This record gives sequence, C-alpha cells and structure tokens, in this order.
Amino acid sequence: MLFHSQPFILVFLPLCLTGLALVGRWFGAAWALAWLVGASLLFHAWGNQAHTLLMLGSIAGNHAIGRRIHRLAQVGQATRARSWFRIGLAGNLLLLVWFKYADFLRGIVAPGLPALEIALPLAISFFTFQQIMFLADCRDPSAPLPRLLPYTAFVAFFPHLIAGPLVRPRAIVPQLARTNLSRLTAANLEAGMILFLLGLGKKLVLADMFGGFADTGFAAAEHGAALTLLEAWAATLSYALQIYFDFSAYSDMATGLARMVGVHFPLNFDSPYQARTITDFWRRWHITLGLFLREHVYIPLGGNRAGLARQLAALLLTMLLAGLWHGAGWRFVLWGGMHGVMLAGHLLYRRRAGPMPGRMAQTLTLFGVVLAWVPFRAPDLPAAWAMTRGLLGLNGCAIPAMIVSAFPPLRHIASAVPVLPALGDARTLALPEVLSCLLLGWLIVLVMPHAQALSERAKAIALTAGFALTVQALFFAPEVAPFLYFRF
Repeated sequence: MLFHSQPFILVFLPLCLTGLALVGRWFGAAWALAWLVGASLLFHAWGNQAHTLLMLGSIAGNHAIGRRIHRLAQVGQATRARSWFRIGLAGNLLLLVWFKYADFLRGIVAPGLPALEIALPLAISFFTFQQIMFLADCRDPSAPLPRLLPYTAFVAFFPHLIAGPLVRPRAIVPQLARTNLSRLTAANLEAGMILFLLGLGKKLVLADMFGGFADTGFAAAEHGAALTLLEAWAATLSYALQIYFDFSAYSDMATGLARMVGVHFPLNFDSPYQARTITDFWRRWHITLGLFLREHVYIPLGGNRAGLARQLAALLLTMLLAGLWHGAGWRFVLWGGMHGVMLAGHLLYRRRAGPMPGRMAQTLTLFGVVLAWVPFRAPDLPAAWAMTRGLLGLNGCAIPAMIVSAFPPLRHIASAVPVLPALGDARTLALPEVLSCLLLGWLIVLVMPHAQALSERAKAIALTAGFALTVQALFFAPEVAPFLYFRF
C-alpha cells in the first residue's frame, strides 16, 4: 500500500486513526497498541501476505536473541553477549543477502545458471537495519529491554516501515508504549496532516512530473539512442529533482503520519542540494541512514582513528556497501563508489588546502551528486554510458528548428532538428516546457528550506498553491507511481 494511493488516504488512514482512538478508549493502552500493530501488519500485507509472515518471524527471532544478549550483558558475560550479537547480526544479514542479493551473486559466481527470481520482501532492507540497531542496543545492560508487543510495533510501525527513517528503539518504543497513545490531539492531527499534505503534493505534482521527463531520456538511452546535449542534461537534471522530491515527500509524509498519533521522528531530509560539501550532503540526505552507516560500518572499520590510509579505505568501503544496499547491481556499486571517491577527495583536499570557497564548493558538490545519479537511475551500465556520452556533448547539440528560426543566433551553437525525440513528449514546445519546469524545480531545492522549517504562512501558501493539482493527480492520474525507495 502506498501513502499517496486512494485506498490509503480514503480508507486505511481514517479507519486506523478512528480505531486507535476507540479501542484505546474502550479497552486501554495495550489494546490500542495491538490495534496499531494490526494496522501496520495489514499495511505490509497489502502486497504479499507471505512476506509479512517472514517479517513477523524476523521480529520474533531478533527479540529472542536480543533478550538473550541483554540478559548476558546484565550478568557481566560480555564475551558471550558479543557472540550472540554476532549470531543475530549474521542471521539478519543472511536473510537480507538471500532475498536481495542471491541473483546478483549467482550472476557473478555462476552466470550460466538460470535466475532464481526471488521476490524481494517489502521493506526488508529497512526492518533488517532497524533490528540490527536493536541487537546493538541490547549489549548495554542499563538500557531497558522492550517487551515483544512494543518491539513489534517499533519494527512494523507503518509510517517508517517502507523507507525509514531508521530510528533507534530507545527513541521510538517509549513513544509507542505510552499510556496515552490513543489520545489523538487536535494539535498533533493538524501538524501531522499539514506535513502529510505537503509531502503528498511534492510526490504527486513535482516528483512524478520530473519522473516523466527523466523516464523519456533514460528509456531512450536504454534502447541505444544517441542523446544530444540538451536531451541528456534534461533527463539527468529531471531525475535529480525526481528523487529529491520523491524522497523528501516520503520523509514528510512519514513524519506527518507518525505525528498524527503523537510520535516524533528525527529529521531525515534537510535540503541536501544546498550542501556546501559532499560530507555535508550526507549529513542532509537520508540522515538516519548516514548515521547508521557511520556507527555500524565506518567506525568499526577504523573511522578516523587509525591513520589517513585506513580512513580513506573505510570511507570507500562504507560507500560501496551503501551503494550495494540500495540495489543488487553494479550500477549501484558504481554510484556508491563515486560517492566514496568524492568523500575521500574532499577529505584529502581539506587536509592539504583547507576549506574551499563556499559557492565553488557547493557547485562542485552538486555537480558530482547529479552525475552520480546517472548510474543510479540507468537500467544498466551501457545505458549509463550512453547517457554520459550525451552529457559530455559527444553526440552533439540540437535544438528544435522552430525555436532556432525564432532565435537565429542559436544556429552557431546547435543544429536545427524537427523535434528532440528523447525530451518530454517530443513536441517542439517540449523544450521550453521542460526548461521552465527545471528552472522552477531547481529554484525550490536550492533556495527553499525543508518542509518542517517552513513558517506557518509559507506552509499555507504551499498547500493552497498545490491543492488543485494534488487533488487532480490523486483522483485522475492514470497510475500510481510508487516511491523510488519502495523496494530497496
């Protein structure tokens, strides 16, 4: 089920909130929490009931192992507690590897064998990482151990189940286990609904519009078309905006949904295209994932405590794993490697020359991030290279003849063609339409603060401006486009 679908907005969410309030009032807090767990499991089971049973098995197994780790830590048996933590970690990673990477590894080890075609369980990357954090917390004997029902609610809580934020149990379980969970206040409902609607508009109006522009160009690259300079840059810049607005929308909607029931999530998206350095970018983009990678991958690999060479290796390996986490394919590894190289390069430059001037640093950071989206979005590496050739101008530059005739000096920098087939809907006016939308989109991401930092007046203006388009897209769009992080 998708946050921006009619069944969720018109049926699931109203019934979930109404049932939570009524069950809590009639039967108490424990039953209200059970209702929330049941609603979250229904949300997950909407697509595949068997995968929900898999998630429940993972929850039960991790809770049992976590209880064992915690008991051993409390009686001073730290070595045995670490052993059980490694067992739990291995179990979680093996489950993730089997469902997400089995076919990728088969292609490397035995490319001649037929594909396994294992269906990827919804949210397995996220609920696996959540539970690894739980097992890590269990090694602290002073930390409270949640009971099974609150722990299940923490893992399965539908607002953050699909794509985060990745939050520690100690931050969320107490909020879910509180006695007034079912007391829905007007202030929480209003604040949550505003954030949800802002995210809904971003997704349906902005992200999906730029997604249409990007899909045209990348589909042409996939089929071997020689994209010209404008076509390649329009598709790449459109995808950079699509994934920005798509994940920003999800983060706002998830935060808003949690806020409706009085649960406060940490900020997970903080205007990352306004970052001045690539390090700053990763402090702003999927913030909780960056913190997870830092604490559970980068620091255990040595971090910045074991010399420059070890630190550079840790950065590169962490980002390669981050790329692989995003998807089972070499293009994701390449994306992670590009970010690793940028992080390493920034570290070396900063150590030798100090900070780079602000605007120059921001421009170089944004340029690197946008280029790295090419292999991330392309269906395969040959398509990524085809798009890159266009970005470099190796296929020339072309402009629709009607526009060239209106502005004759353009003949000196581009050839005149009837239409640009890999841009927009391949009309003559597609070029000014796409360029106008890109200008608006980039103005928003480079100037505006994130939704939670907007003033109340700015939120009201944004909601009013996009309301009609959001309603139209919700009820009359030909299909519901899933979030880009939906199946990671």
